[in-house]
Amino acid sequence: MGDAYEETIDGECIDRRRQSETHDVLVSRLHRLVAESLPLNSALRLHPPQTGLILTDHVTLRPDLTLLRARRLPGSDTVAYDAYLVAEVLQPGDHHLDTVVKKQIYADHRLPRLWMVDPRYLNVEIYAAGEYGFTLLDILANHHPLTDPHLPGLNCPMHTLFADL
Repeated sequence: MGDAYEETIDGECIDRRRQSETHDVLVSRLHRLVAESLPLNSALRLHPPQTGLILTDHVTLRPDLTLLRARRLPGSDTVAYDAYLVAEVLQPGDHHLDTVVKKQIYADHRLPRLWMVDPRYLNVEIYAAGEYGFTLLDILANHHPLTDPHLPGLNCPMHTLFADL
């Protein structure tokens, strides 16, 4: 099981407990699926699970999956990386923090894509940045495939993602 870790929200350290085996299996599967789906020479970079994502001086989150997108800074050869996609695998007891607090933080920072993976209901909620925060694009369950326009090789049915849990 994954180790406990800390996140910082509004300057306050939040202790996150050890993850369950189900959580770890899902995080591992998601990382493998996304890594296998990245096109060659992609501007996207996959971070290891729960790598710190510094959003402000007072907010550092540790998403279960973080995909960064490279962009050139205007007038230079310097490359900066911005979060393109974050996935949070939900656990009992952390539901409010992940689905309310962190989701609002990601929306406030105009994260382009968010996946909320819920092993209780065997589904994934897909959000995209919209004019007024996040827009729920879809709730994937059963045989519906997890896809993303920037990951052309990603096509994983929900029954495969949640198999044997």
